Amino acid sequence: MPFQKVQTEKLSTSVVKQIELLILRGILRPGERLPSERELSDRLGVSRPSLREAISELQERGLLSSKAGAGIFVADVLGNAFSDSLIRLFSSHDEAVFDYISFRRDMEGLAAERAARFASDTDLKVIQTVFEKMEAAHPKRNPTDEARLDADFHLAIIEASHNVVMLHMMRSMYQLLREGVFYNRSIMFKQRTTRSDLLEQHRAINNGLQARDAVAARAAVTEHLDYVERALSDYKKAERNEAIARQRFEHEQRR
Repeated sequence: MPFQKVQTEKLSTSVVKQIELLILRGILRPGERLPSERELSDRLGVSRPSLREAISELQERGLLSSKAGAGIFVADVLGNAFSDSLIRLFSSHDEAVFDYISFRRDMEGLAAERAARFASDTDLKVIQTVFEKMEAAHPKRNPTDEARLDADFHLAIIEASHNVVMLHMMRSMYQLLREGVFYNRSIMFKQRTTRSDLLEQHRAINNGLQARDAVAARAAVTEHLDYVERALSDYKKAERNEAIARQRFEHEQRR
């Protein structure tokens, strides 16, 4: 008969599974510090030895890491998404910048469509909250803050799509963007007209999501990233023109 005795699961195994799911679902993020041993054992309702056993296993799996005197952290599991050689290649060729935007347009359009259909009411509240922070930051004209909120807004949509593979893949892509591998995101928020346009584009995306209109949400994402592509193309052309103009100016001074 195809039956086996039911075995009681070890407490440490239950802890491992719970923490794994929190990392898989993107709730615990790379670099995030876990609560202290005492607090975590209380929250989980397990003894410290069981917790230590679970933490040790998760460290062996490369999901958690310890820092002397600082605690236990979620490992930088996104760091291995691209090799250092490929990252250097990305950063040295404009072609990668525009391929990246094209990739985002496809993936984030799909994520917005999924979020409009599958997001919970709480997911939509998170997106709304981030957008309201964007509105509040707009009059302050701090490009760094606006660029950070821009990333938070798009990642909130990806989280609301409830596809864990897409979530971790896009987080790794945004990490490269934060590090300036593709382009300096703050550039987009340094011009008054561009800043206003970007805010209205994010408003359109948010409106589509809040209305659970998958078609409108995806169309708004596409329009937004088309705009980003044009703006970056114009910026790069302006950079090239300025470099040529400086050469002419230096040459003229020497004549």
